[in-house]
Order: sequence, then structure tokens, then C-alpha cells
Amino acid sequence: MGVKRNILLITLDQFRGECFSITRDTGVRTPGLQELARNGVHFERHYSQASPCSPGRASLYTGMYQMNHRVVANGTPLDRSFDNLALAARRAGYSPALFGYTDQAVDPRETVDAHDPRLQTYEGVLPGFDSALDLTGDHKPWVDWLESHGVDVSGGKSKLLATENERHESLSLSSFMTDQYFGWLENQRQGWFCHLSYLRPHSPYSAAGQFATMYDPAQVQLPVSPANDRHPLHEFVLDFWVTKAPTDEAEMRSMKAQYLGMISEVDSQLVRIWERLRERGEWDNTVIIVSSDHGEMMGDHGLKEKIGYWEQSYYIPCIIRDPRRTAAHGTTITQFTENVDVFPTLCDVIDIPIPTQCDGDSLIEFLDGEQPQMWRTAATWEFDWSAYLLDRTTHTWSPSLTECSLVTYRTDTHALVQVADGTTLCFDLVADPTWRTQTDDPAVILDLSRQLHAWRMQKNRHHFTGFLVDKGGIGRWPDGVVWREGGQ
Repeated sequence: MGVKRNILLITLDQFRGECFSITRDTGVRTPGLQELARNGVHFERHYSQASPCSPGRASLYTGMYQMNHRVVANGTPLDRSFDNLALAARRAGYSPALFGYTDQAVDPRETVDAHDPRLQTYEGVLPGFDSALDLTGDHKPWVDWLESHGVDVSGGKSKLLATENERHESLSLSSFMTDQYFGWLENQRQGWFCHLSYLRPHSPYSAAGQFATMYDPAQVQLPVSPANDRHPLHEFVLDFWVTKAPTDEAEMRSMKAQYLGMISEVDSQLVRIWERLRERGEWDNTVIIVSSDHGEMMGDHGLKEKIGYWEQSYYIPCIIRDPRRTAAHGTTITQFTENVDVFPTLCDVIDIPIPTQCDGDSLIEFLDGEQPQMWRTAATWEFDWSAYLLDRTTHTWSPSLTECSLVTYRTDTHALVQVADGTTLCFDLVADPTWRTQTDDPAVILDLSRQLHAWRMQKNRHHFTGFLVDKGGIGRWPDGVVWREGGQ
């Protein structure tokens, strides 16, 4: 039996998918991602299933669509009954270590009282992970480290992140986390599992050190302007202080230049990691997965951050390198792939059964250089904004909030947006790839609606589907039957 493989899962928070490619010039310097793509498989049309952070990560970690895991906001609990990639790795004999954060709020049924520390923040650790570096809350490890290097930390984490452009890149949050990972790595033998969860290029928009001036604001491309015919949700987020983009051109250009700088700065950490793995002789024994939890609007449609139904909030990078599967190294996959595919792929890589809860499909055939006989013809994502309207003074929930959600079904030619209040948008992406031109062709809308309805029916949670309680159990057994999985 060979040496147990290492697993390295890297997330680059809020990474806009158009900022990386190996088939076109993006104008963004990403040598680390470029090298990994040349030595792995690049999934060029890859999408997150939800935003903001907690919902997007819930789909990544559980392999489930939002309609099934129901994490709809930062702070929605993750049901304790769900499996996830860290728990699966433990079943395969790994001890998964986390650097950073996973943003998974505790199931309140696990808590002891209202003062339980886990009920005070949504930045909980995904069950199954050992936190090797806690970068939640006030980022105390990084702040203390900065103070030891003579940095004035009186403004706290938020100010320190917003002023990274004023300090050398070696003092950045990303660099600090990489250094801590290297220290941990020195004490590991082959067969480790690590999740590096980088904050950048997440806001605040401030690139560290030399990366703050890497991109000339005067040279960056200006964003797509909002359409004249706008849905009420669009009007709402255009007026929401968190998501409305700067209207001043100079300010917008500066923000974008900083964002691109943050991408290049966190990419420089990947260059360091690849070098260290090679130095340790582990490059060819480490499965590497790089993706994100969601994208970034970056001024398009008058918005920033991640919000609504627009593709920019969900289109993200994905690169996987399995050193034992070399047939497809250096290739680019153009089929639609999704973050819900990552967990089942990981299960195949570490040779354990894929949980029945998974809505996604394993990418293993692509990694083997093969083409699946059947594959999806659309990407799907969901967004729920009820938390923004929740009454936080009376702590009451109104049934009307169930109308504050949507699902987007994106094909090669169109994007259908179905809102829970009954309204529908349908964008003609051939006529206008900027998502500003709608079609009212009833035949097109009906066909897409049928496809979306079929997708929803097929992907509804199927935990017990296919199993009958009869004659000791017939069909596909659900996960979690202890006596059966224990081999008794």
C-alpha cells in the first residue's frame, strides 16, 4: 500500500471568477493559480450555489443545494444531522486541520443556554475540523502578532484590514496565515488534511504592501452599469449601504485596483505554498483543491460585495490537482460545474462512499481525462435576503419573509430568475451577456421554467428516497445507520 496522500483544500474568499483563466488574458497577475492549472485541471465555468459566506460555504462543505441545507444567511444554523467533508475525512483516517474560518453557525440543539459562546457568533467551526489557527471574531492571533512587530493595533481588526495597503506585504493577514501553516507543516508526516481558508480578496478593499500599487486605477475596466428596467430587489440593494457601489468614477477605479491587488497578493501565498510542498517532497503526494465561497460584484449593476441573482456573485474559480491522475493535467473543462461537486469528488479521491445527501456530482471522470456520459446543462444558485428584513428589535419572524428568496437557472443562452414572490426574470445572454436585456418570449420562458422545475423536483432532499422499511430494509440505505455501518 502506498503512502497516504495529503489533502489541501484552499478557499480564496469572494474571488470573482473572471479574474482568473488559462484560456484568456484577464489582466490579473496570478502565477500561483496559473501554475496549479497547468499541473492540474481547471474548471472554467464553475459556480457557487449561494451567498453570502455561510450559505455558500454550507453548499461547498456539505455538497447540498441551499434548498436542502437551508443555511440562508450568515447565522443560519447548519443542521447537526448533515455530513460534511471534514467528517468524511475523519472516517478515512485523517485529522482535518483548519486555518482561518468556516462560518458555520452552531445548531442551537447543541448549545447549553443563551450564554453559550457558540450562540454569540455565526463564525462557528465546521464539525470535524480541528482549529489550528482561529481567525474569527477579532483575529486575535494576527493582531497580537502585528503588535509584536511594532504595529499600532488600537483600531482593532477592521481598521488593520482596511489599512493593509500602508504596511509591508509580509505583515498581511494572508502572509501571517501562510507562515502559521508552514509552522504546523513542520510537525506533520505524510497523510495530513488541511483547509486553508484565506479571507482575501474579501473586503475591505485594501491590498497589502506593493500589491496596493500593482494596478493603475486609470487602466482598470469600468463596471457594467445598471439596467433601466430594474426588479424591486435591484432597487433595494442599490440603496443598501453594504452593497451599493461607489458612484464616483475615481473611487470606483480605486476600489477595483485594490481588489485586483488583493487577488495577486493572496495568489503570491500560493506560490510560496507550492514551493514549500516541493521542498518537502510532497508536491506529488498532495491533492490540491482551490476554489471560493462566492464571487464579487465589483461595481457591476451598481453593486459591490455578493448579492442577488447576478452571475458575478457566483462565478468563481476552481482548480483541482490530483498528482496520481495526470491524464488531464493542463486541461480546461468548459462544462458547468458547481461547488456542490467538491465534496463528492473528495470522497472519490480518498476512496470512501459518497453520502446520499450530496446533490452534486463527482468530478473524478474529468480528473481522469474522461467525459461523463451525462452531465448538467445549466448552473444553479440561490439567494435569500429575508435576514436583511428580519425585525432585530422584537426578534419576530414574519411569514411574508418567505417571499424574499430566488433561484437562478443559467444555461448557455439564458438565465431564468424565479423569485418566491412569483415574479420572473429571463435574460437573453446571447443578445446581451451583461445581464441587462430580458426576453419576454413565452416559449423560451416556459421551456426554462420546465427545466428549473424538473431540477428542483429531482434535487429535493432525498435522504430516505429509494429505501423501504420492509423485510429488514430494501433499496438504498440512508447514511448513519450505526449498526449497519459498523459491520454488525
